Amino acid sequence: MVAEALSKWSGINTLRNQIFAGFTVTMIAVLVFAGVYIYGQVSDLLKSSAVKHIQQTAVQMNGRLDALLEQIDSLSTQVATSSYVQKLLLSEANGVPANFNERQSLLQIANGYMAYSSGIQSLELYTRDYRRLFPLDDIGLPSRVAKEWIDEADRKKGRLVWVGIDPRQPDTVLALRRVSLIDQGYSAGGYVAVHIHRAYFEMNEAAEEDGSANGEFMLLADSNGQTIMSDLPIEDAGAVLRQSGGTVTIVGDPYLAVRQSSATTGWTLVLLTRIQATTEGISVLRTAILVSIGIGAVAFLVLSLFLSTVVTRPILKLMRTMRGARLGGLKPNPSPSPQIASLEIRELNNTYNQMVTHMNELIQVVYEKEITQSRTELKALQAQINPHFLFNTLEAIYWSLEDKEEEELASIVVAMSGLFRYVIGRSGNDDEWVTVKDELEHVERYLQIMTMRLGDRLSWRIEAQPGLEHAPIPKLLIQPLVENAILHGVESKLGPGSVVVEVFASAAHPGCAVVKVTDDGPGMDEETVAKLMRSAENRAPDSGSRGTGVAIANVQRRLKLYFPEAPEAASAGSLKIDSVPGEGTSVSFEISIPRGEERTR
Repeated sequence: MVAEALSKWSGINTLRNQIFAGFTVTMIAVLVFAGVYIYGQVSDLLKSSAVKHIQQTAVQMNGRLDALLEQIDSLSTQVATSSYVQKLLLSEANGVPANFNERQSLLQIANGYMAYSSGIQSLELYTRDYRRLFPLDDIGLPSRVAKEWIDEADRKKGRLVWVGIDPRQPDTVLALRRVSLIDQGYSAGGYVAVHIHRAYFEMNEAAEEDGSANGEFMLLADSNGQTIMSDLPIEDAGAVLRQSGGTVTIVGDPYLAVRQSSATTGWTLVLLTRIQATTEGISVLRTAILVSIGIGAVAFLVLSLFLSTVVTRPILKLMRTMRGARLGGLKPNPSPSPQIASLEIRELNNTYNQMVTHMNELIQVVYEKEITQSRTELKALQAQINPHFLFNTLEAIYWSLEDKEEEELASIVVAMSGLFRYVIGRSGNDDEWVTVKDELEHVERYLQIMTMRLGDRLSWRIEAQPGLEHAPIPKLLIQPLVENAILHGVESKLGPGSVVVEVFASAAHPGCAVVKVTDDGPGMDEETVAKLMRSAENRAPDSGSRGTGVAIANVQRRLKLYFPEAPEAASAGSLKIDSVPGEGTSVSFEISIPRGEERTR
């Protein structure tokens, strides 16, 4: 069952189907994304436009409200500063109560001011001890207005205080002002209470008539959250005031809400617009976008099918040719029609044909080279010289010198044979590491040979601390330093010289051993030592000529190779040169001593 499913999948998983499916999915995704993005942007734009329009309307209405409030404030100021009112309240403040006729005269004054504004329902005048002078009754101010508003009027010192809905007369709005006596240094003389019709604050007559049809409503509330004027029912207005944010819900319908606060009264003006009314054009846009996505998807399906066929047909033909070449030899593929195949397909076909031609040529060349190589390998095998031939020859020379009692020459031949055997006697990775003992024996043989050449001019000494003879060390690491000591130390000195090779445990770095080569030659100054070290760091391996620090560079390179920075060999891997002009030079380096078993050789 699984095999059958895999077989069906491999049958439809072709390049043509992949191109067709990939292009189609990509285009549909692009169209959907573009449609969603455009739809969202246009929706936000419509909502933003609606909000700006409502905000402008709210600002205009707020300006009208401020004008109405300013009119009430102006009239109440005229009442408070009226000469007759000032005179009457001054007498009351001096302990002379107003008689009936004086109080009755206030009716004419009140009617005169009320005639200037149709919104004022009534005016009331109180003394500073809260007794009412007008109208003619004995009701006190605290029974009409809460004490907190009286205190607020006192704090305002003559400015109008807007109380809000009058609890005794819910159809009116109450405002209170303290009357300051001009002749007594603007001290408190009494209070003026103004009752305004709630209809006075109606500012949206057109909305009131067809607001429900257009989905636009207005709401005006006092600082206590009580509705002063609204196009909505009382319950819906209260629900709007209890909600916050730019969107509110009324009976399940969402509305855009724009709020404006009056700095004079602390009242809040709210304009509401049904969201559905602001997005009426979105449904048309949504339909247009869906139709565009459908047409674009169908057109791209046809185009992608045609394109995938044009691309894959020459490739399939080339595949059949290559399959036939695998079975019956390499044959070129006919070039596709330039009117149908693209430049890349034609270039692919030409490249294949060139490859076939080149491979046919290479097959012939390889065949001929195989014959030539077989003959060459036979001659190379015949020309190889076994290194044992060299060792056997040196052994024969040694026994010949022994027979002739040439013991000194015989010892030199033995040393040379051991030196050659140490250098080229073994091959492979097993020869990279030796013990300190093996390396020092090789140095000793080299010094014996150099003693024969220099005679009494050279004296040497090799010392190794007990316990370090079997420590592992890279092969041929000490001999180049000894050669340098003889070349630049002993031979550059007038008179006899000495070379000392020492191996001892490092006192500064536990777990490491110090290898030190010292000569008593002419030495070097600090600048020469620094230049030599820079040359050793930058020199390519095995380059340069005699006397230019090649040995130092090679040893430095091998130290860094065999002793990379690691916790157990933190100090290993670098050369140290100490030299004093006229006294000699010492070159040293440290090697790590493995813990437990020795390093595998």
